[in-house]
Amino acid sequence: MRRDHRPYWIKKFHLKFQELYARYFIKPQFDYLGDGFTFLNPWNIEIFGAPITIGKHANIITTSDHKVRFTIWAKQKDKGKIDIGDFCLICPGVRISSAEKIIISDNCMIASGAYITDTDWHDIYNRVHSLGNPGAVHIGENAWIGDSAIICKGVHIGENSIVGAGSVVIHSIPPNVIAAGNPARVVKKLDPDIPFVKRAEWFSDPTMLANDIDQLDKDNLKGNTLLHWLRTLVFPKNTD
Repeated sequence: MRRDHRPYWIKKFHLKFQELYARYFIKPQFDYLGDGFTFLNPWNIEIFGAPITIGKHANIITTSDHKVRFTIWAKQKDKGKIDIGDFCLICPGVRISSAEKIIISDNCMIASGAYITDTDWHDIYNRVHSLGNPGAVHIGENAWIGDSAIICKGVHIGENSIVGAGSVVIHSIPPNVIAAGNPARVVKKLDPDIPFVKRAEWFSDPTMLANDIDQLDKDNLKGNTLLHWLRTLVFPKNTD
């Protein structure tokens, strides 16, 4: 479809249903989930293990063919942890798997298909009774992990740094750089004189933000009727 043909009230109902689903079925599976979260298609979020915590104003986007998975699998009782900060964005297909500890700081963006893990999950020689040699992962504040990037065990991504799409990060990345490749290497330093606009600013006034988004929906869906929407589902045209 070229645009959304739903009537405004249908979209609002769908968004409310997703919110209720997330609160009833998804939120209880986290050890902590902050206020103001928005989960799109929350039934495609899979959670296994504990403890897993996410801060306030989290955005998690999923699709039916690209689920978001949080997994903790550890042999020792005090090992395995996923701690995600405030104002973070997690896109479809992201997998975060921990046997040791994964810390994702505030304002981070994790693009579609990225994989973050703190162990190899098998030893080189013992592929039955070992999870490998775990090493904690820390992703610094305001970092951006690109599409399909892989963040491996023991890695520290510095504040504000960007990991390019498809990169494999096996060594730590310093702050304020762009790293890309396999293995990922620094390819550019960011300009320290240009201030960062972080995701926290987007949520500085949640009420105004909600009103702005609601008004945008009203404008974009204006004139859509129930019969028109049903027709586009049953008898779509190339102009729809």
